Amino acid sequence: MRKLIAVVTLVVLICGLSIPALAAYKDEYKMSVNVAAQSAWGKGAGKFADLVAEKSGGKINVKVYYSAQLMAGKQTSEFMIVRNGAADFALSSTINWSPQATELNLFALPFFISSQPDPYKALDAIEAGKAGKIISDALQKKGVTVLGWGENGFRELTNGIKPIVTPDDMAGMKIRVVGSPLYLDIFKALGANPINMNWGEAVTAFQQGVVDGQENPVNSVILPYKVFEFHKYLTDWHYVVDPLMYAVNNKIWSSFSPEDQKMLMECVEEASKYQKALARVGLDDGSSIAYLKETGELPEVTEPYKYLEEQGMTITKLSADQVNVFVEKTKSVFDTWKDKIGKDLVEAAEQDMATVK
Repeated sequence: MRKLIAVVTLVVLICGLSIPALAAYKDEYKMSVNVAAQSAWGKGAGKFADLVAEKSGGKINVKVYYSAQLMAGKQTSEFMIVRNGAADFALSSTINWSPQATELNLFALPFFISSQPDPYKALDAIEAGKAGKIISDALQKKGVTVLGWGENGFRELTNGIKPIVTPDDMAGMKIRVVGSPLYLDIFKALGANPINMNWGEAVTAFQQGVVDGQENPVNSVILPYKVFEFHKYLTDWHYVVDPLMYAVNNKIWSSFSPEDQKMLMECVEEASKYQKALARVGLDDGSSIAYLKETGELPEVTEPYKYLEEQGMTITKLSADQVNVFVEKTKSVFDTWKDKIGKDLVEAAEQDMATVK
């Protein structure tokens, strides 16, 4: 009997040594999101969490912390929070992570992607192409794994003073921008007075007339946050785009089994398709509306500019010639930041966009 016990014990030990042990799964995985739940961005995070709960049979519980709860309101600290493990997952803006990952400024090069025949397809090509891999590899080396892409959207300009058609119209205008040196450089080059502040402070400043304008995507911010209540003028100029990243801490990612990693990637793919459609509805070639109709998730507003006009906004859509004036004014900024970001990355993005048919 003692010999049998000894043999069984030895077999168990040998088998145990031959199977690498995975870290025990956490009761809750924290997902950081900078915005409120009702935005296209927030809904994309909620969709991911719901899909994970469903597909894992409740084994993996992702709880979304909206409105920058995990960062004490400081948007640009989110990358460090995920890298250091204070948050496990994030659906984050490339802008907010750009201070720690210079490569992410690629998407904020003025009029770089919007100059393409179909800016949305051009953006998708970059994310799925060589440039997207360069960016993902750079972030992984810093401790964060990119699982997929979402979208905040192309950023449009609103203000409470007058229509903006030329850079001269912006002279001295106080414009709230995000905490990115590139954004500050762009608006200074256009003659405006850019002011960095978080969104909560900005809304109060708009209401009091202390700050004149801001720039943000239509479906993700201008509509859900009712920017039309304090700004009556919108300029559609698509000057930069703000992609989102579904991302996870490297150590957390490696703690999941290969089967669960595959499942999580499938959840990201499905959530990303839904989230991007919400960000693009009524703004792209119609494919987003078609997809959301098919899934039964079409939002109430499907013609965003028509809706904004009904709320009293004046919409100014710039012609190609009018946009070119802004392009020329920001050319020096483009050239300076192309060098900072890396010419190889910019050229890779150009090659990716050239594949769009």
